[in-house]
Amino acid sequence: MELAAFRAMAKLLPYAVVVCTASGRLLAVNPATRRTVDTLVPGADLLDLVLDADEVAVRLKQWLRSGSPLPGVMTVRDGEGRPVRLRCHGARAAWWRGPEPAVQLHLNRLDVSDRFVALSQRVSLMNQQMAYRRAIAEQRDKLLRAETEARARMQRLYRLTAALAASADLTDVCEAVHKSAPQALDAMGVTLELHPRRVVPSLSPTDTLPVTTASWTDLDLLHGASPAAPLPEAARRVPLEAEGVVLGSLVVRYAPGTEPDPDHTTAIAQQIAQAVRRAGLFEHEHGLAVRLQRSLLPRLPEVPGLDIASGYAPGTHMVDVGGDWYDVHLLDEDTVGFTIGDVAGHGIAQATAMAQINTVLRSISRRHSDHLPTVMAELNDFLGTYHEGLMATACYATFHRSTRTLRYTRAGHPPPLLVRGDGTTEYLEAALAPPLGPVPFTRYPQEELTVPAGATLVLYTDGLIERRGESLDVGLDRLARTAAGTAGLDARGTCDLLLHQQPDSDLPDDRALLIVRFPPAAGPGD
Repeated sequence: MELAAFRAMAKLLPYAVVVCTASGRLLAVNPATRRTVDTLVPGADLLDLVLDADEVAVRLKQWLRSGSPLPGVMTVRDGEGRPVRLRCHGARAAWWRGPEPAVQLHLNRLDVSDRFVALSQRVSLMNQQMAYRRAIAEQRDKLLRAETEARARMQRLYRLTAALAASADLTDVCEAVHKSAPQALDAMGVTLELHPRRVVPSLSPTDTLPVTTASWTDLDLLHGASPAAPLPEAARRVPLEAEGVVLGSLVVRYAPGTEPDPDHTTAIAQQIAQAVRRAGLFEHEHGLAVRLQRSLLPRLPEVPGLDIASGYAPGTHMVDVGGDWYDVHLLDEDTVGFTIGDVAGHGIAQATAMAQINTVLRSISRRHSDHLPTVMAELNDFLGTYHEGLMATACYATFHRSTRTLRYTRAGHPPPLLVRGDGTTEYLEAALAPPLGPVPFTRYPQEELTVPAGATLVLYTDGLIERRGESLDVGLDRLARTAAGTAGLDARGTCDLLLHQQPDSDLPDDRALLIVRFPPAAGPGD
């Protein structure tokens, strides 16, 4: 690029301009040079063409050391061997970046008008322009590289920030750090060292940190043990502190010879510490909500002849206690009642209403066990009177063991699923009325059927069939297909299978489940 720029700038000059190396080899000449002396062409050796080679060699060394143009005289043979005396003006070509330093010479025949002073000024100006352009190009390239590197670093930092912001629990945070932090830190890898008891305050001595990934180290287990091995020279340990609590540290492993940026590393460590702290509080609140919810659910009685199991699981990212409930009522020696329901929303008000509904329903069901519409009507009146503004769905059913008759009614609740002994399934979609609470004096219908021998009744809340972005029909079909394959399982096995049929799904709501497996033959003692 330097010689091309030289040719472009010098081709229109009326005087001779040549560029040669320190040894005298001509690198480039402009057209006026050939008109001045036809033997001065690129590739020729200047010291072979001049009559005073020793003097010119000394001059070349002087010009190479000079930052400003110096005058001189040389005699060059032309193509016919005749001597041509030239006045020359030379200096080091500062713009040249070749392997050997170069000299830029301006030549003028002494047998024509001598404009030496003007040529000297032009030499100086041209040299300065070439050097200036070179410096501008280098600075532009340097700024462009710096801008590109800064943009790439910001993109990597953004990916880490976005991953941490989207992480709700500690497993997500650890995976985000393990995946995105090395790129953001320009490191080979990172490891989290955490104090579990500081990250998630324990609810009992047997609690463990709910992190399923292996990309972290338990510092509490190492306490009192032998000291950890020293870090490699290229590794750094940065403390993770949030709200005055040291949660652990971040170990960053750099490539050998890497110079880490301390400020950048500290800023990222603070981001990670905040995410770990936030996720730890979430895990703690989630554990409290689950324990409170389970404490409000009843312990089911044993019913001779029936295999009954229940289950409850919180939503994937729920930290508030929910309003799901289930229960089994021993109404008389021959009749058993089953109920399941869901108070809309999450929070203390919903949990309180759920506990009271369950208690009131036990009393109402004993007084009106043979008339399900009356049970639901009184329950609707209770919710509308004492919990105004709340709404609940519910399904209530009774089973007469001597006749194998099942009666049921629904208040806005998903239909129970009946699974026959041969694996065929049927949703009990009749006897539907509005949910409990918002509509007073609602009339609730009742439906009945004879339960086939060896059948299973599946009562559930809508969290079992709901998925984000999916219709309920898809969830109902999925539940029916899964339940059809439960032949041979007892009630507990069926409950566990249905409750966790999609362990990797994002389940937005709590799930409550009540499984009743009926005897293979009629009779209260079967």
